[in-house]
Amino acid sequence: MPPTGLTAGTPLATLNHLAARLRILSVRSTTEAGSGHPTSCCSAADIVAVLFFSVMRFNPKNPKHPNNDRFVLSKGHAAPLLYAAWAEAGAFNPDDLLRLRTLESDLEGHPTPRLNFVDVATGSLGQGLNAGIGLALNARLDQSNYRTYVLMGDGESMEGSIWEAAEIARHLKLDNLCAIVDVNRQGQSDPTILQHDMEAYRARWSAFGWNALVVDGHDTAALLNAFEQAGQTKGKPTVLLARTLKGKGISFAEDKPDWHGKAFKKGEEADKALAELSARLLPSPPKVEIRLPDPPAKAPAAARPVAPPEYQPSDSVATREAFGATLVKLGEANPKVVALDADVKNSTFTDKFGKKFPDRFFETFIAEQNMIGAGVGLASQGKIPFVATFAAFLTRAYDFIRMAAISKTNLKLMGSHVGVSIGEDGPSQMGLEDLAMMAAQPGVAVLYPSDAVCTHWLTALAADHQGMVYIRTGRPKTPILYKNDEQFTIGGSKVLRESAKDKLTVVAAGVTLFEALKAHDELAKQGIAIRVVDLYSIVPIDRATLLASARATNNLMLTVEDHYAHGGIGDAVTAAVNADGVKVHKMAVTEIPHSGKPDQLLDRYGLSARHIVEKVKKLIS
Repeated sequence: MPPTGLTAGTPLATLNHLAARLRILSVRSTTEAGSGHPTSCCSAADIVAVLFFSVMRFNPKNPKHPNNDRFVLSKGHAAPLLYAAWAEAGAFNPDDLLRLRTLESDLEGHPTPRLNFVDVATGSLGQGLNAGIGLALNARLDQSNYRTYVLMGDGESMEGSIWEAAEIARHLKLDNLCAIVDVNRQGQSDPTILQHDMEAYRARWSAFGWNALVVDGHDTAALLNAFEQAGQTKGKPTVLLARTLKGKGISFAEDKPDWHGKAFKKGEEADKALAELSARLLPSPPKVEIRLPDPPAKAPAAARPVAPPEYQPSDSVATREAFGATLVKLGEANPKVVALDADVKNSTFTDKFGKKFPDRFFETFIAEQNMIGAGVGLASQGKIPFVATFAAFLTRAYDFIRMAAISKTNLKLMGSHVGVSIGEDGPSQMGLEDLAMMAAQPGVAVLYPSDAVCTHWLTALAADHQGMVYIRTGRPKTPILYKNDEQFTIGGSKVLRESAKDKLTVVAAGVTLFEALKAHDELAKQGIAIRVVDLYSIVPIDRATLLASARATNNLMLTVEDHYAHGGIGDAVTAAVNADGVKVHKMAVTEIPHSGKPDQLLDRYGLSARHIVEKVKKLIS
């Protein structure tokens, strides 16, 4: 239900007092820290006071309550304001604010979910609204009446991801989503492009189909009225375009340039700022009352074990297709599983999930940043989002992936169409750096199945795993290697060929594993035995099996991968065993590839069985 009776419910004088209090706490904490963004906090203090102490329904003692209204601080540098609001609401002792930006406190320079009242990490600008879409979609899925509020800065309105979010929110008619733009006109180094041209802001957002309301961001009565209008608007999202002044309430900093990211110095400077702000306080502190959320509905049905695959030994199946088939089985087994696409669902085979579970499938169109951001928002509320596109296109959203890792989100990424083996489409479509990208982020499991059975079980394991997972899949069809009941683990590997006479271990995954198996057979004809390892888990890596294989094969290893040489399988294996005296040699793509037939390209770039045979013979000679 939309908020009603807001002006009567909380006197304006109380809200003005609380806004001043938030400014004071923000200044005190940043001055004590010696760094931060107090002027950015001051411009938005009235907005946050109205939201937290009149509009929003939430339980400050239970920030994870499923029906709490959600608040995302997209302008994450105003973190002290967010912390002050939660402290004033009773979530923790306001004295803790003086530990801002210290190693001993989780009140960091920008918000992270180390704090239980923060859903998603922010600070890299232009990402909060995307996460807000995921939060709003979650409410729709759960049939909850909570609303999502996203506070953005005017400077970050230049980010293209903002407009990706604006477009899809309109398309999805997310009337439970309300954005607020803090139009304080001052950027970090220069005034913003539009400064205080509020009509230009209104025209832009209106053109994107939003209910755009221009409001004085320091007029609590006007803010209350605007939020009430937002709650009553149906069929479209609302944005409040709040005209504000950076440093509001502090005479020597208000609407002045060169104060971005500068804490007030202890002594005369800070004392003057605090004295001016304190003059706005009521003689007696008012009682703070928070509007509580509705009781939670019944919990969703519990997840069941996923059904096993049903492949025949003679089948030939692309791993991307096996992923799509498994996703449907996961959807049947677990109501928390959802999927997001960026207009490639008929290539990643997530369209199968979309047809079976249309309410749990979200088409974001060609907007990969928004797809990742919305997935992070959904994950923050307990959903298990599988986000799939071509691996090459995930590079566009890499900052979102980086921030998702900081959030320690439960997001599952699938990147398809990897390596030169995609063939004729050429290098712009070839994911050749994705393993390096994903492995660089702490806490991300990186999986690379080679056949349909392995893909099935690794996808199921990804759903059960708490934390972000990346699954790398290929375009070409590949044979079945494993029985349907084969066991896999995150952090495992499989030794597919071995003998007591093995002279060298070849480590591969994906299409190059099949080239390694062909090389094994050809070398066997020449009386040369090699060991072949399927390294289906790259992070975490199965160091024990790798080291045992190396010890059994003269401490000699060869990695073969359809990926650039840096940051892939070769580097992962080297990092795992090199300190133990194992010599690792790498075969990988070392130049920008060309279009061609898949088999031609594997051979052209030195990854075919023929090249593996030649390399092995050279190494053991």
